[in-house]
Order: sequence, then C-alpha cells, then structure tokens
Amino acid sequence: MHNYINEMTEHEFVLVTIGSNESLRGQFKYDLADNVVEVKEIFLDSALSVSNDNSQALGFSEEERKALKELIACQSPNWDVLFRIFNDRKVNPMQFLESPTFLELLTECVEEHHNQQSFADIFHSTRSMLLTVLYLMTQDLPKADAYHAIATGYAGLLASLGSYQHKAPLLLTEHGIYTREREEEILRSDWVLPSMKRQWIRYFYMLSNLIYDRAEIVTSLYEKAKTIQEEVGCNIEKCRVISNGIHYDRFAAIPLKEEDGWVDIGAVVRIAPIKDIKTMLYVFYELSQTYPQTRLHIMGAVDDEEYNRECLDLVKQLDIRNVIFTGQVDVISYMEKLDFTILTSISEAQPLSVIESMAARRPCVTTEVGCCRELLEGNKDDQLGIAGYCVPPTYRLGLTHAMEKMCSSRQLRLKMGEIAQKRAERYYLYELMIDQYRRMYQEVM
Repeated sequence: MHNYINEMTEHEFVLVTIGSNESLRGQFKYDLADNVVEVKEIFLDSALSVSNDNSQALGFSEEERKALKELIACQSPNWDVLFRIFNDRKVNPMQFLESPTFLELLTECVEEHHNQQSFADIFHSTRSMLLTVLYLMTQDLPKADAYHAIATGYAGLLASLGSYQHKAPLLLTEHGIYTREREEEILRSDWVLPSMKRQWIRYFYMLSNLIYDRAEIVTSLYEKAKTIQEEVGCNIEKCRVISNGIHYDRFAAIPLKEEDGWVDIGAVVRIAPIKDIKTMLYVFYELSQTYPQTRLHIMGAVDDEEYNRECLDLVKQLDIRNVIFTGQVDVISYMEKLDFTILTSISEAQPLSVIESMAARRPCVTTEVGCCRELLEGNKDDQLGIAGYCVPPTYRLGLTHAMEKMCSSRQLRLKMGEIAQKRAERYYLYELMIDQYRRMYQEVM
C-alpha cells in the first residue's frame, strides 16, 4: 500500500488507521508520502472509555429492533439501519448496551439459539464483541471520492461507513483472508471461552460479509484466495486477482554464490510463532546430520521476544551448529551468500520473500500455505516447471527430505533457479501490480 501511494502521485490519499492502544498514536512505520493529505487514527481501546451519559431517550422502530437483534445474533443485519442509529442519530454505544432493549433482544437470541449455554457467558461475550463495532460506527470518516479497505473486519466496517456517509464507491483488497485467519486464531486461543468460540467466528464472518456485499471490486493476491472469498460469501463476479509485485531488476542482478564447499540456506522472516522458526531449526538439525557443510541464515527482526528466546534456547539444547541469526539486513546484498531459501510458516498469503528469492535465481523450500505452491509450480497456464519444493506445514520429515534434495545437487538448484527467475519476471513485476491498482481506481471513478 505504501508503495502504490508513492507511485500514484496523480491521486491524494487519506489514511484511516486502526490501532490497538492510544499510546501508539503518531508512531508510523513509514515516512508519509507527499500525496498523503490526512491521517485519521482510531484506537480500539478508546471504546473502553465510552460512558453511558443517558443523554437521550432510546426508542427503536421494529425495523431498528430487527437490525439490532440480527447484529447481536451475528447474522446478516441491515447495516444501513445500524449506521443510521449509531452514526446519524449518534446513539451512545454504552447507553444501548446498558439498556432494557439490549437485554430483551439478547434474551430472545439466547432462547432461540443458545438455550443450553450460560446466559452470563453470552451476556459478557456479546457486550465485548459489540462495544468495538458500535464505537467504530460512531466515527466520522474523512470525505473521499472512493474508500479502499485492505482487510475485512474492522477496516472493512470503517470503509463501508465512509462509503455510506459520503455516497462514494467502495473497494476491498485482501492480502490474506482475514476471516479465515481470525477463525484459526480463535480456535487456538485460550482467551475465548470454548462455549463462545463459534459465536466469535460468526462475528468475524458477519463483518466480512458487510464489505463483501457492498464493495464494487474485491481483489486478492492469488487464484486460490479468490476462490476462498467466494466460499466465504463474496459474489465471484466482483473478485479479481492483483498479485504482489517486486522490483525484479534489483534481484535479478544479484550474482549466484560461487561454489565453496558449503550450502547456505536463507530464511527471510520475522521471528514470530506464525513463522514456525522452531520447525525450521528442528529440520536444519536433522539436515546437518547428513549434510554437515550447511549453514542456516535467519534474516529478520524479532517480532516476539519470548518466542525468540525459545528459539535461541532450542539451538543450545540441540547444540545446532552453523545457525546465524542476522537480525534485519539488506536482503539484496545478503542474498549473494545464499544457495536457496526456506519458509516454514503456518500461515501466509503471497510471501514477497519467496518471489524475491525466485527473481534472484534461488529456488525455495516452503510450506504449503497461501499461494506458495502456485509460486513454485505455476498456475494452470504456466508450463515453466518446478522452482522448489512445497511441503505441508509443521511436517518435519517432509521438509527435511526436501532440504536434502536441494542440498544434494548444485545443478538441480541452478535449474530450478532459472525457472524461478523466469516465473518472477513473467507474473510478479512491481510495475504490473501498480498498473493494475491504477486501472482499478480509474474504473471506479
């Protein structure tokens, strides 16, 4: 997003950002482009400071009660009605959540759908869900000619609200399928009561369907994601693919590593549980028993300090030699030291690190997440060949065998690397990505 804002100097952009804590205000990761004319920061913890001021008498029509009840039940509410209640009429979210109407509607939902569950659990969980949504619906969004969300969920809600307020076109780009990611997170979580996990999942599906229904164009990064969007509830006629693009020439110019008796493996990855660095370390330990002349370079910043300590402890515990944690590095210059790359993530969409490795003629071993198989093996119209190996997530034995094959033959790596580079040049150019976004904006305007 930062890249295409910088490229599209013919447009002005207003950024609406969503953060977790008010303490993060003003802490931007990127320098704002000259054509960013405004930033509106919204923080979710601000919802906790909303108090019931009893400033107005609450009265709801049958149409409004129906929409509110469907929202409480996480079904398919009439969002225009909800926007009128909480944005046009400025109904106080906490006043509604402490009102007899809320209790009546919740009781009806429990009797119809949850009569075997604890009422107290449903009461508190539902209030937790709804407070954030109701708070976001009270926001006034900056006026724009079009609203473009880069996720469903809360981002999709705000973009839909902006489109409603200013009668402007609505667009959605999903880099990962947000609903599925939240579903996986909730199923693994210990912060959600087991009895309420299904309801929390329904909640995020409800939010996704809001923008799926209202957006004029919905884009994803690869064909499988487009299919998932349809499965989740989006009209396939709206869906199209705009792949990530890289600065191909920068990576294509990187020379291959000269033969020196070592096989150097690179992982361009932040240190976080979802990247499954531990599986990578176990696999490298097994690999080094057969191929002792191998080195593993883990290149990336620490995203989770506790997980980083666990990884370092695992290296000591197994006495793994030749593992190098480089921290954040210039990937282009460091790539000269590498023979191939590895990615062991549990979840990805379309990892740029794999595409960059391909452009640099480095084949890859990846887990089968996101579109990694499509990157390495091509889509149905791509007859270039195989650019690496794709293995199910957390499958140590499969990853070890794939790494052994890659280490066994320099000629194999060179052949796969040539295929990888041709695929990157044909399908994943930065200029192509920018052109497709530019055309999308022209189309809706």
